Amino acid sequence: MTLKIYDSMTREPQPFVPREAGKVNMYVCGPTVYDYIHIGNARPVIFFDVVRRYLEAIGLQVNYIVNFTDVDDKMIRKAAEMGITVPELAEKFVTAFNEDRDALGAFPSTVSPRVTETIPEIVDFIQGLVDQGAAYESSGDVYFRTGSFPEYGKLSHKNLDELQYGIRIDVDERKENPQDFVLWKAAKPGEIYWPSPWGDGRPGWHIECSAMVRKYAGDTLDIHGGGHDLQFPHHECEIAQSESLTGQPLSRYWMHNGFVNINNEKMSKSLGNGVTVRQLLNGTSKYAIRYLMLATHYRSPLNFSEETIRQAANSIERLTNNRDNVKHRLSSVATGELALPGDEALNARLEQLRSEFHSRMEDDFSTPDAITSWFGLVTEVNAYLQKEAVSESDLKLILARIDEMNGILGLLPTLEEAGLLDEEIDALIAERTAARANRNFARADEIRDLLADRGILLEDTPQGIRWRRK
Repeated sequence: MTLKIYDSMTREPQPFVPREAGKVNMYVCGPTVYDYIHIGNARPVIFFDVVRRYLEAIGLQVNYIVNFTDVDDKMIRKAAEMGITVPELAEKFVTAFNEDRDALGAFPSTVSPRVTETIPEIVDFIQGLVDQGAAYESSGDVYFRTGSFPEYGKLSHKNLDELQYGIRIDVDERKENPQDFVLWKAAKPGEIYWPSPWGDGRPGWHIECSAMVRKYAGDTLDIHGGGHDLQFPHHECEIAQSESLTGQPLSRYWMHNGFVNINNEKMSKSLGNGVTVRQLLNGTSKYAIRYLMLATHYRSPLNFSEETIRQAANSIERLTNNRDNVKHRLSSVATGELALPGDEALNARLEQLRSEFHSRMEDDFSTPDAITSWFGLVTEVNAYLQKEAVSESDLKLILARIDEMNGILGLLPTLEEAGLLDEEIDALIAERTAARANRNFARADEIRDLLADRGILLEDTPQGIRWRRK
């Protein structure tokens, strides 16, 4: 099966063919760093991390770009409120974003450009648009002529009349047409600024991403991603200014994730129902958060509530227990089981489930269906583990299949993340067993408490003491 991506531009699933064989240039719009990210921001962080993981898993080299908007109106206001400079505010919340991204189990981007580090390229980009007549200066501001780009609106499938009042700037007399949008803003007294051919100022919102895309990926991306709310005006304006300058498509595929609702209501400041990632991680496993985000198809709205996160935590516990049961059984394989041949029926079923997992990921990254395949594996494995004798080779194959799925979805901790290696846990359990045999109950209790503090639970089984992670 060929990987297919639902392209927001054509509104149809399209076979994925990278511009350059074996390589993918992927750009996902990052945060404006004036505050801590909320759970709505976490959805693209997690989902596009999985897209990047899957592309790499099928052998593609991914140039994964996530930008930081580190200067804009919100940042200027917030910095003034806090009594610090805009760069100081940006540094604080870039650091916070990186910490939250890591805490959500997402990998760092290949490159993380900032607007303030791309000013020369932005100025050159705007100058190019002015030179060809697609942009004009007015009272120190520079605007893009939307009328110069006949295809304006092709991503959101709206015409100029429908879009007239959607641009992120008040309609004013300095613009030739109300739908023209700002590329360069003249500096106001006391604001941060940079010199330009049109006077001191700073970039508009949309031009930033166009310039950063061109700097780090060239004229045409393979995948451009972001939240559904960015489709218009941000991505629509990116397309107009980039394609006007280069004459090339800005991206071959456009991907947009759906909104996150809180208790079936839209998250908004007016309702006061926002939840930051930091608040959520205080008492909630990152794996439960990832599960919640991936258990709903990325293009559909997602509902967050105490009940949905509890269900996600229960599902993660089931996946964790299954893997730990396999690892425990493997650690206690009897001598006679070492030579047992693999179970052909089990192996065939594991391969079928692996194929299903990949076919579902290839169907526009359908993570809910991929998770279903993983749980199909859990059911098969639990039944196999009930056997009196099992094959070492079967257990190793099961773990390999689990690791393959987990490497893409990131729903279980690695051994390093868990804090103790299996060998260290087994050694402590052996020491505890010896202490109990020698009636050194104080030491046995001490080891039990140590393991419990590290999230390791001990259970008696017919094969001896087994452990599992909480």
